[in-house]
Amino acid sequence: MMMKTIFLSSFFAGIALQPFAQQKADTVIVELAKTSRVVFTIKDHADLSTLRQYDFQALFTDILDRIEKNQVVAVADTPRVEKPEEPAEVVWDDDDDNEWRSSRTYRSRRTRHSVNLDLGLNNYLQDGKFPDETNALYTVRPWGSWYLGLTSVQHTPVAGKLFIEWGLGMSWYSFKFENDNVVMSKDENGVVFAEDLDPTRNYSKSKLSMSFVNAYFIPMLDFGGHGDKTRFWDSNGSKFRIGIGPYAGYRIGSHSKIVYKEDGDKEKDKNKDNFYLQNFRYGVRVQLGIRSTDLFINYDLNELFTTSPSNNPKLNAFSFGIIF
Repeated sequence: MMMKTIFLSSFFAGIALQPFAQQKADTVIVELAKTSRVVFTIKDHADLSTLRQYDFQALFTDILDRIEKNQVVAVADTPRVEKPEEPAEVVWDDDDDNEWRSSRTYRSRRTRHSVNLDLGLNNYLQDGKFPDETNALYTVRPWGSWYLGLTSVQHTPVAGKLFIEWGLGMSWYSFKFENDNVVMSKDENGVVFAEDLDPTRNYSKSKLSMSFVNAYFIPMLDFGGHGDKTRFWDSNGSKFRIGIGPYAGYRIGSHSKIVYKEDGDKEKDKNKDNFYLQNFRYGVRVQLGIRSTDLFINYDLNELFTTSPSNNPKLNAFSFGIIF
C-alpha cells in the first residue's frame, strides 16, 4: 500500500514538474525503489484530462500481479510472451530504456460524488392544460416562477454505458401569479384565491413558495463519457447522455407573499400556511446532456393540493431548466 501511495504521489508530482525536468519535455521518470522505476511518455498534454480518470492503483496492482505470477516475461534478446486471449498485454520494451507498457485502458468503476445545482422555471397543468386558458387567478407567469434545487449526487457505474445517478437534496418552488394582487387563504371548502382591490395599494408581486427535501434515482445511458459527470464549464464533456427515473420529496415549508406600495412605503404581507398543499410530492425526472450542458425536466405525478376539500384546484406541477 505504501508503494502504491508513493507511486501515485510521484506520478502526479512528476506531471506537475514536467516542464522543469532534465529529461525530454514529454517524458516523466518516477523512481519507485532501489532498482525500479516507471517512465511515462506523454506526447499530447490534452491527454492529461483523460489520465485523471484512470485508476492507477488498479494498473499498478495488475502489473505487480503479472510479475509475481510470471505471466509476462519479455526482456532484451528474449522473445516476447503474450497471451492473445487477454484483453491487455504488459511487456518489456526491447530497448535501452527498459520501459513498461500497458495497452489496457483503466477507468474508475467506483461510485463518485458531485453536487448538482438545478436552476429553472415552474408551472403547472390542470387537466393537461395551462390555467391561462380559463384565466384562473392561480395562473402563473412563466418568467419569474423559479425552481432551485441543490443535490448531493452519487454516480455509480453499472455496466457498459449504463450508470446510476442517485442523491439527496433540497428544492424550492416559487409560483409567481399573473395578477400581482392575488391573495391566498383557505376555509373549510378549500384553498381560496381572491383579488385584493384596495385602491390605495400599488401591487407589484404575488406568489406561492414551497420548500422540499428530495431524493431521486436516475438510470443514465452515457454515449461516450463512461458515466463521468461533466460540468457546464467543462468543454471536455461526453457527447450525449440521457436518463429517466423517479423522485420523491417531503414539504418542509410553504408561504404566500404579496408585495405592494402604500403611501409611498413598500410593504410585504407574508402568510405561512399549508394551504391544503400535499406534504409529499413524487414524479418523473428526465435528464439530457450534450457535451458540457445538462438539462432536466421534473413532472409531479401527484397533484399540488390535496384532493380534499374537493374545491381545491387539481394542478400537477412541473419544472425544467439547466444543471450546473
